[in-house]
Amino acid sequence: MQTWSNEALDALRYVGDPLADATVARLMHDWVRPQAGQSLEQLQQLNQVPLERLNAATRLLHQMPVNGGLADWRPLPPPAHPDLAGILVDYVQQALQGYAWETDPQVDQAEQVFAELGVLSCLIQFCASLPECYVVPDLSDVLHVAGQLEQHTDHRIRATAAMIFPVMLPGGLTSASGRGVGQILKVRLIHATIRHLILRGEPQAVLESVRRAAGTPQGMVPPLPSAAPVQGLQASLLSHGWDLQQHGMPCNQEELGYTLLTFSYVFLRSLRRLGLGLRPEQETAYLHCWNRAARLLGVSDAMLAWSFGDAAQLFALIQQRARAGRPMPDVRPLLGRALVANLESVVPLRLLKPVGPLMIQHLCGEEVAREIGVRTPAGGLSTWIFNFGMAVTRGLDALVRVFVPGFSLARFFTRLIGQQYVWAFLLSQTRPLVLPTELLGEVQATLHTWSVDPKAPRWLNAIERLVHGPRWASPPGSTPS
Repeated sequence: MQTWSNEALDALRYVGDPLADATVARLMHDWVRPQAGQSLEQLQQLNQVPLERLNAATRLLHQMPVNGGLADWRPLPPPAHPDLAGILVDYVQQALQGYAWETDPQVDQAEQVFAELGVLSCLIQFCASLPECYVVPDLSDVLHVAGQLEQHTDHRIRATAAMIFPVMLPGGLTSASGRGVGQILKVRLIHATIRHLILRGEPQAVLESVRRAAGTPQGMVPPLPSAAPVQGLQASLLSHGWDLQQHGMPCNQEELGYTLLTFSYVFLRSLRRLGLGLRPEQETAYLHCWNRAARLLGVSDAMLAWSFGDAAQLFALIQQRARAGRPMPDVRPLLGRALVANLESVVPLRLLKPVGPLMIQHLCGEEVAREIGVRTPAGGLSTWIFNFGMAVTRGLDALVRVFVPGFSLARFFTRLIGQQYVWAFLLSQTRPLVLPTELLGEVQATLHTWSVDPKAPRWLNAIERLVHGPRWASPPGSTPS
């Protein structure tokens, strides 16, 4: 069994991603760090050119092709910054060095799990993975600054889905026609950009300057004053400030490893808590798939867990460490309450609106729900219905499966909730996923295949269609009749 120590994780809190960090430093090679007393506006004016180069490079990433075209990718840079193409090509080629383009039976098995349980994976993303991300204070602080999540929670949901789907769709990590690898490499550069902007310089150089000054990894990147309300992602990151002693490196290796566990381990744990646990070999395959993605994302091998037991141990240790040093002010309740508000907003019946926070408490536990400000109703009809329903379905499933293997009312009821969230957050025509056109069509087609549970009897699927109406039967992009 793999083990992790506090000392090892302490060191990883001050490690970013050398390849991605060096790439962003090259993209912003003429960056000038601010002097004491300078304002946000002065810093932006001083670094107008490197910020323009960063924006131009971000636009070039949208030209990234399918997996099979990455090796020969040559983006078309703007005339003002012709060197950007070469920098991005170097980054992609180094990131793919040694990557095995071959069939992987465990990845294939994980993709099959996602295909069968995709609706539940979305429910778990909303009601378990995202809440667990909020538990770690320094991670929630980055999410708060980078996305203003208490105002734009639905954007975070769609942005996460925009990475999960390309990875988990067939061939996302192994096929030449897949798009998972390119999407991961984009996200990897986003993490490095966040580190660079929050620290206002190349992360390792800033850390080393702090250590030279203080003799220890302690120091503060002070907030920048602004003459006007701060607006926009870049301005929010630049102005925020950062305490290296309390938070470590922004988007550090411990946080990256923890975030990947919310995609893999939390998904598997949630299925168990719903009474829908996978076979051991399926759980191992799912962890393997996301560990393969993690390596492309720049996550250190030291942060990878290859079995459910190891993943549980690492996840619990990181949360224990996070709870040992709670920051003030604590932004986690802001994020948790905003998430609940979004979940409740898409549930039409008032009686059923508490399902979101009740599901968060069921999947994550009372302690997590309390820490992130998720308040579940104390008593009342909604709580009674939820608890009674969970108990009855678990009992009936155990009884009926003796005669009908694979039967599951728990899967039926959680599918009903998950389909409501999928339709509202991922299939909304007014808030589409930000993906290449071809991939967006593939994702939408996949979402529509989830309207039928192949393991359920016909009468349960008929009830699902009755509850959700004709919209799931409509092809992507069409208007249901």
